[in-house]
Amino acid sequence: MVNGKKLNQIIIKILKKKGLSSKHSKICSKAIINAELVGAHSHGLSRLKMYCDRIHKKIINPKPKIKIKKISQSISQVDANNSIGFVAADIGIKQAIKNAKKTGIGLVGIKNSGHYGLSGYYAEQAVKKNLIAFCFTNAPPAIAPHGARKSLFGTNPICFGTPTSSKIPFILDTSVSLINRGKIRLAAKTGKKIPEGVALDKFGRPTTDAKKALKGIQLPIAGFRGSGLAWMVDILSGVFTGGNHGGKVKDPFDDFSGPQNIGHLFFVMKPNLFVGNYSQRIKENIKRIKRLPKIKNVKEILYPGQNKQRRYKKNLYKKINIPKNIAKDLKKLDA
Repeated sequence: MVNGKKLNQIIIKILKKKGLSSKHSKICSKAIINAELVGAHSHGLSRLKMYCDRIHKKIINPKPKIKIKKISQSISQVDANNSIGFVAADIGIKQAIKNAKKTGIGLVGIKNSGHYGLSGYYAEQAVKKNLIAFCFTNAPPAIAPHGARKSLFGTNPICFGTPTSSKIPFILDTSVSLINRGKIRLAAKTGKKIPEGVALDKFGRPTTDAKKALKGIQLPIAGFRGSGLAWMVDILSGVFTGGNHGGKVKDPFDDFSGPQNIGHLFFVMKPNLFVGNYSQRIKENIKRIKRLPKIKNVKEILYPGQNKQRRYKKNLYKKINIPKNIAKDLKKLDA
């Protein structure tokens, strides 16, 4: 168990030792700790060693020369120069916000990046500036296209965020697989089983063994529809931005043959582009849904983001629990 302030110091120290600047180390640490506080442990400390290994093998560039190309007042392209994904995404979402504040719409495509953690973390930055946001990123092969027996698409999250009438933003951040890959990796690392019905082994048989699932195929949400959504995200964040796509994104844990070249796409817009009373309309929308009759044992109908915000507030002043094997990694990295 360690408090957030102490953990922040440890992560920054580790990343600076790996060659990142103080500014970039702080950006990464903030995103990693946020994942822990919202309960997304699969996207937090469990990945720190992987990032450090890739920096050590010169696959992640610790001192990138990131270029922002202005395409129009609303549109920008970011070449992240194989930067760690947190830094590329932080620059990208800030540029999208800047563009949207100027013109009403901000569209930013990012290439030559890496894994950036939680999509919702970036959507929330836009929402805090009273903007609506869509965030897309592709990932290493995990899901088979419908009708195929080989994984090719990533778990490719879809993320949408909007301001609401309350302090809690609406943030839908969901992978297109039944379970995100980070949870399977965390289960494999901690020796736990995964739920039934979420993955197949390499022979196409259902499995609850996390290690076998990593070598097999993850199942998409809603069958062929989920596979189609994974394909859509691969096009938007890979084909469209100049990033890798079509199964070419390298697995960050297992493939050290070169950079990932992940693509991200951020689309940000002012909520009052069509109606001046968006705030009142979203308030009425949420209120109407929350008033619906509830099924047994349900006390409240929650909108996406409410549960995560409650976990964040609950955990903010608590010490962070670090599993033994991850604590061991931290100790080695900090040595």
